[in-house]
Amino acid sequence: MVTSQNEMVVQAEKLASQLIKWRRKLHMHPELSFEEKETSCFVAETLEDIPGMRVQQGIGYPTAVIGTLTNGVGPIMAIRADMDALPIQEKNDVTYRSQKTGVMHACGHDAHTAIALGAAVLLGDAFRIGELQGTVKFIFQPAEERADEHGSTGAPYLVDAGVLNEVDTVIALHMSPENSLGEVKIHDGYSMANVDVFSAEIFGSGGHGAYPHLGTDPIWMLGPVLQALYAITARRISPLEPGVVSIGKINSGLASNVIPSEVNIQGTIRSYHPKVREVIHNELEQAFAMTKSLGGDYQLTIRAEDPALNNDPAINQFIRHVFQDLYPAYQIVETPFGMGGEDFAHMTEAVPGAMFFLGCGLVDEKDRNLHSAYFDIDERVLPVGTSILAETARRFLMG
Repeated sequence: MVTSQNEMVVQAEKLASQLIKWRRKLHMHPELSFEEKETSCFVAETLEDIPGMRVQQGIGYPTAVIGTLTNGVGPIMAIRADMDALPIQEKNDVTYRSQKTGVMHACGHDAHTAIALGAAVLLGDAFRIGELQGTVKFIFQPAEERADEHGSTGAPYLVDAGVLNEVDTVIALHMSPENSLGEVKIHDGYSMANVDVFSAEIFGSGGHGAYPHLGTDPIWMLGPVLQALYAITARRISPLEPGVVSIGKINSGLASNVIPSEVNIQGTIRSYHPKVREVIHNELEQAFAMTKSLGGDYQLTIRAEDPALNNDPAINQFIRHVFQDLYPAYQIVETPFGMGGEDFAHMTEAVPGAMFFLGCGLVDEKDRNLHSAYFDIDERVLPVGTSILAETARRFLMG
C-alpha cells in the first residue's frame, strides 16, 4: 500500500534489482522495429503476473502489448513505453552486451520498457487494495525508431486502432545520457521536432562529357538548388524559430565521361511550429523550381513522418510536482529536447500528454549518447523513472 510519496520511492527501490534484471534481459535480446516478437511475449508474460491486469496483444500491430488496470469509473491515464532497438553493433564490454549481431538497444527503449513494467507492478498493488478509482493503460509500443514501407512508425497504428479512445492523458519518459543522474528535462509546448523526409529528382537531357553544350546538365543545376536549400533556414526562417534542412544523399551518373540525365537527392526537414514547417515546404518547392529556368525540370516528394512533440503544460505540472515531492534534490532543466523526432508526438496529438527526459549519463570518457555503439545508462535511474510514472498516475487518478 502506498500511503505517502516517500513510500512510492521506497517501493520502487525495492524493485531495483528486478528492474535491472528486466532491463538487462531486454538489452541482451534486442529486436528491430516491427520485429519485437520475443520482447512482446516477455512483456505480456510479465504483465500477466500482476493481479488484476488485463493483457491484450496485437492491437494496432502484432507486436503491440496493452495492459490495463481498472477499478470502476474515473480518470483514465495511459503510460507509453517503446520496445524496439537499432541496427547498431554494440561495442560495450559488459555482461549484458547484446547477443544479436548488428542490433542494439542504443536509445534506451530497454530501460523504458523495464520502467513501465515496474510502474505496472506498483500501481497493480494500489489497485488491488482499492486505493485507486479509474484506469491506467500501459502501452508497450513497437517501432518508434523506423517507419515501414507505408511511411508509418508504430504510434500511428496504435492510435488508429483506438488504444487512446476514452483516455484522458498519456505520459512517457525517455533516457537522456547527456544529463546526469539527478537531472530531468521538462518542457512545455513544442519540445521535439516535426520530422519530414523529402526526395527529389532533377532532370536534364544528359549527353557526352566532351560536348556539354549540346545537352542540359542536372549536376550543374544542382549547384544553385543546393545553395537555395541551405539558405532556407538561414534566410527564410526567423533565428528564433527552430528549423533544419539537411541533405543526406545525392546520387547521379554512371561514368566519368557521361553527363547524366538526372540527379537524385534525399534529405530531412526538422521544425517545431506548424507555420515554420509550411514555410520550409514552400521554400523547398521554390528551390527545386529553379531548375526550370536552367533548362531542366524536377519532381519533389515530401513525406511527413512525425509531428512535433507538444507537451501539455498541465500534465507537465503533475510531473514537476511529483519530482519536487519525491526527489526534491533533482534539478529540473526547462529546455526543449532538441531537433530529433519522437513518434510519441502522434499520441499527444490525439490526447493531452507529456514526455520528460530523465538523466541517466555515466561518468566516464566514452561517447554514450543516443544511437551510439557505446550507449549505456546509470541503472540507478530505473527505480526513479518507475516511481515518477507510478506516482504521477496515482495522483492523476486521485484528482
